[in-house]
Amino acid sequence: MSENQEFDIAIIGGGPAGYVAGIYAQQMGVRAVVIEKQYWGGTCLNVGCIPTKAMVSTVEVLKLARQGAEMGLKGDIEPDFDAIVARRDKVVKQLVSGVQGLLRSNGATQIFGEATIKTPNEIEVRTQEGTQTVRTRNILIATGSVPAKPPVEGMDLPGVVDSTGLLSLKEQPQELVIIGGGYIGIEFASIFVNLGTKVTVIEMLPRILAGYDEELTKRLQQLLQRDGVEFHLNAPVQAVEQGEGKLLVRYSENGQEKVAEGDVVLVATGRIPYTEGLGLDNLGVEMNKRAVKVDDRMQTNIPNVYAAGDVVAKMPLAHVAWTEAQVAVRNMLGKRTKMEYFAVPSCVFSVPEMASVGLTEQAAYEQGYEIKVGRFPFSANGRALGMGESQGLVKIISEADSGEILGAHILGPHASDLIAELTLAMEMGATAEDVDLTIHAHPTLPEAIQEAALATTGRAIHYIVK
Repeated sequence: MSENQEFDIAIIGGGPAGYVAGIYAQQMGVRAVVIEKQYWGGTCLNVGCIPTKAMVSTVEVLKLARQGAEMGLKGDIEPDFDAIVARRDKVVKQLVSGVQGLLRSNGATQIFGEATIKTPNEIEVRTQEGTQTVRTRNILIATGSVPAKPPVEGMDLPGVVDSTGLLSLKEQPQELVIIGGGYIGIEFASIFVNLGTKVTVIEMLPRILAGYDEELTKRLQQLLQRDGVEFHLNAPVQAVEQGEGKLLVRYSENGQEKVAEGDVVLVATGRIPYTEGLGLDNLGVEMNKRAVKVDDRMQTNIPNVYAAGDVVAKMPLAHVAWTEAQVAVRNMLGKRTKMEYFAVPSCVFSVPEMASVGLTEQAAYEQGYEIKVGRFPFSANGRALGMGESQGLVKIISEADSGEILGAHILGPHASDLIAELTLAMEMGATAEDVDLTIHAHPTLPEAIQEAALATTGRAIHYIVK
């Protein structure tokens, strides 16, 4: 790149927010450069969403294979950890090259290096070839997040890892202790327990997956316990120590001091925005604790500096990140657009999956809504029964008078796919009746959504509503 080359938009970070912004900006007819210092595709593609979901897919196949006798099949199947990891890494490699190819084919410039913002129109980039200056009309900060490390003794011991470290293991752990019962901890618990690892989850809150629908999270916990996961709730961790050949996790539960043993300890206590080395203090960018503070146009207090993705800590999800990035680019180009967080799906890729959009039942009550709740179990859905995946249910919360859908929650097969219908329904302001009156193909899993929508009225065709 020429030292004097100038851009309309310079993007710091090549993750979901950054690379999408680069592609979108080029498609909108302006010149964009994306600066990345670690790996293209960011955390999600390299050490987050994609590798874990590749492993989850393997586990889904494994669980179904173990039901072979029930489905009329003979033969045994066993997991091969090395092969599972090799397949996972192949998927990641393919998608990483795909991101770079998309940027290139759309004409976005790519720089691999570490960026520091010097002025609102100038970025210093340190690369292997030396230091260069990028001049730009607008800047998008899209530097993502890093794993949070709790203030607990022993976090730096060998064998105590974050999610990235766990994915780097060359051997399958025999005993895995997971500190944290959020979506990261639960997904890894589901993966490794089905591969044969003894898994213990320690969570300081009264339940796993805080923020998701409590009825469904309790049911998911029961299913994971059936698989062999051991849970300790209301159990703050005191310390991690090195024992004789094992790591010892000391925690308190019901007023008693207890110890869990593992050869690996996963710290899954959330993620925090990453802004190290960007020079935001010198630039005068306002912060919201660790996050970059933005308005609903994704603009910081400096007019031509924007931010998107995990670094703003609104909703740290890849699909939110790239939507925020597109909103930011549009506003840079004078197309006034506001970011809305009304209908945003979130998914837990456990086995079975869980997915959610909008308000939970408890949140709807707390916000003063009069509501109706419709439920339909997958055990009454013909397609789910035929698949051998009849655990879980669809739950829809609607406003009592208007019938408008306020929230929807799914536990069961392909929940992450099914939630899209209800997300679109909420975005369009649809009512539960609108969903019920939409013809759904038979026999399919989405019929459970149609039935749950009908159940908000106290009726259902293929299930006795109690």
